[in-house]
Amino acid sequence: MSQDVVNMTREQAESMITAAFVNSKVSEASAKSVAAALVSAEIDGQKGHGFSRVSSYAAQSTSGKVDGFAVPEVSQDRPAFIKVDAKNGFAYPAVELAIEKLTEVTKANGIAGAAISNSHHCGQLSRHVEKLAESGLMAIMVANTPKAMAPWGGSAPLFGTNPIAFGVPRGGEAPLVIDLSLSKVARGKIMAANKSGEAIPEGWALDADGNDTTDPKAALGGSMIPMGDAKGAALALLVEILAATVTGSNYSFEASSFFDGEGEPPSVGQFILAIDTGATHDLFANRLEALLGEMLAQNGTRLPGQKRLNGREICEEQGLNVPKATIDEFKALAG
Repeated sequence: MSQDVVNMTREQAESMITAAFVNSKVSEASAKSVAAALVSAEIDGQKGHGFSRVSSYAAQSTSGKVDGFAVPEVSQDRPAFIKVDAKNGFAYPAVELAIEKLTEVTKANGIAGAAISNSHHCGQLSRHVEKLAESGLMAIMVANTPKAMAPWGGSAPLFGTNPIAFGVPRGGEAPLVIDLSLSKVARGKIMAANKSGEAIPEGWALDADGNDTTDPKAALGGSMIPMGDAKGAALALLVEILAATVTGSNYSFEASSFFDGEGEPPSVGQFILAIDTGATHDLFANRLEALLGEMLAQNGTRLPGQKRLNGREICEEQGLNVPKATIDEFKALAG
């Protein structure tokens, strides 16, 4: 192995990142929650939600843009609807509280929703719906993010990349999980191209005047193109309504950046809808497997999320390879 890379376990990585957050004005409980989520994302191959977030999260907690000592609060005034106020802290403790309460309420009512307000970047949504699926619940989750995409036909960013995730239990198999953002490509790819001075393909982004561009700098000053063009923009609007209007949170165009410590808290929202598959019909599991079987019978097909499962197997067998420069960064944050 290269001397520039260090092999470690999941637990070692979580401990190292937890220490970095505790030294950046974050409670130990919240630090552990955030660290676990970031390490999971890194293992699952979602690097844009993994180690790359540590320094920006730490900058936000240090400046007070995120309250590292916030304790989320849950309330319920309807049998099948709960509200979780993240208190402008990190999203992960609030989402964990929502999942815990939503699991209980959904199994009692057959279907239930959770609205999370005053929240922050919640990472890979697949992790959250997967937890619900492991409890026998089918779940859909949406989240709004700071503005990055213009409405179709417009030129100024208004919607976030607004991810959507879906999870469903599969008996003895790992849950089926689908997770996607609504921009044609991840904004991180454009940021990487700008850093390296490379052009981006046509169809990824628009400049500030609403024209297609291959210049990553112009793209960052413009807007992302939605997946599916007008259809993707319509879905971004749907997510905006569920994640912000329903929860009473900031719209994407009102939210500050997830990437720096400047400005007010983003105060975005997340919404989760869960369904107890046992409340549908007795043949649910068999019918689901029949559908997936027909899909996999075609050569070249695979179920969504296989990359995530492969990454976990590799980590379990071989550990996690972390660049030494990344470890040095975390140690500097830990003091």
